[in-house]
Amino acid sequence: MHVRTSFRALALAAAAGLTAATLTTAAHAETSTAEDRSPAAAPGDVVSSEPSAFHPLPGQPTNTKAWKIHYRSTTAKGTPNTVSGTVIVPQDGRTGPRPLITYAVGTVGVGDHCAPSAGFPRGTTLEANLIQQLTLRGWAVAVTDYEGLGTPGDHTYTVGRAEGHAVLDAARAAIRLPEAGLSKDSPVGIMGYSQGGQATSWAAELHGSYAPDLKVKGTATGGVPGDLMKVAAFNDGSYGSGLIFMAAIGQNAAFPELKLESYLNPAGKTLIGALRNSCVADGAVLGSFKRIKDMTTKNPLEQPDWQQRLRESRVGTHAPDAPVYLYHALADELIPYGVGKQVRADWCAKGANVEWHTIPLGEHVSGVITQSPLAAQWLADRFAGKPARSNC
Repeated sequence: MHVRTSFRALALAAAAGLTAATLTTAAHAETSTAEDRSPAAAPGDVVSSEPSAFHPLPGQPTNTKAWKIHYRSTTAKGTPNTVSGTVIVPQDGRTGPRPLITYAVGTVGVGDHCAPSAGFPRGTTLEANLIQQLTLRGWAVAVTDYEGLGTPGDHTYTVGRAEGHAVLDAARAAIRLPEAGLSKDSPVGIMGYSQGGQATSWAAELHGSYAPDLKVKGTATGGVPGDLMKVAAFNDGSYGSGLIFMAAIGQNAAFPELKLESYLNPAGKTLIGALRNSCVADGAVLGSFKRIKDMTTKNPLEQPDWQQRLRESRVGTHAPDAPVYLYHALADELIPYGVGKQVRADWCAKGANVEWHTIPLGEHVSGVITQSPLAAQWLADRFAGKPARSNC
């Protein structure tokens, strides 16, 4: 039952990503040109901006203004890079510091045309209806495309440090974008699920050391793939196995010395080539029920260098310096419940303020839908200055 439900939900949720596939590589070329025109100096600096639009469904009005931005961030190795994203601001006449959510979407795929910023104007971006819940509260939202998704190079999918940098720097860029009308005093919330859960968890852990200038009030994160080795073992040969091969692309993008291509047999090279241009729906179908051993001449996940890089993306090694709302579905069929529970245990052991919630019914995709309003209300309470209640 959960398998059928997940596939149905995934297909519906990802249909938007397929619609966005009509975009051409011309947009990619424009992105590169914009980067070359306006170099920026510091993480979070805006390289370029242009008017965009935010529509959860095609043509749906939202009483917002939006801008597609390119901003400076930092790779997993600590070198400067440029990431794209979108800043969305309600047009409600609000005065005073407006709360800002830096929002990290779940898996959309690794093809450039899958980037959230590509779909917002067309009403085809995944999770846009969840983001609208935030703009209806009067909050501004910054949505990163992540490194390499809509910009040159492969998307560094599942590389935690790169994702965390991109999430924090998206908030900085939104505050530094003059048209957005935000303030350095704007309270900031961090929110995401699945891949976005990994990204926001990393952002929460990195905040104090990487972006202490941001006034982060809390992080709402769920479905967190906190241990990539365990997630890979769980999905190998199952309906979620496509995620493993997308993650291999992402890790290799951040760390080319891993030499992914050297491990692939002809079937593996064909699959990886197809996934590089796929969004989550077609990627899930292409990669489902495939085993690593059938796509490789030697399993890279059994090699020390691959294992080390995957360990580097583990969540739970540092305590977030602001409260966390953490949730996971008991019947999650893509990211084991025990993996999410371990993140809670690790954070609690380090003294973090964690409010943990088990979702008793539903699976991976339904988890974000049912919990999103509760997570948003939790963030609203943090913005209102109410104390967070840890249940460690």
